[in-house]
Amino acid sequence: MGVQVDKERCVGAGMCALTAPDVFTQDDDGLSEVLPGREATSGTHPLVGEAVRACPVGAVVLSSD
Repeated sequence: MGVQVDKERCVGAGMCALTAPDVFTQDDDGLSEVLPGREATSGTHPLVGEAVRACPVGAVVLSSD
């Protein structure tokens, strides 16, 4: 299970990066993104579920890939 950030929905609130800073960061435009190399394995991180719930616009999603 992995995690993705939908850049079209992201508003840069940064709740995911605050909740799980070892999985998420914000790019130069202030939009959230998954740290390189964490896409596929981060779905098992204990705080990723919290980050998904914390996103005010639902831009952080778990994927079954």
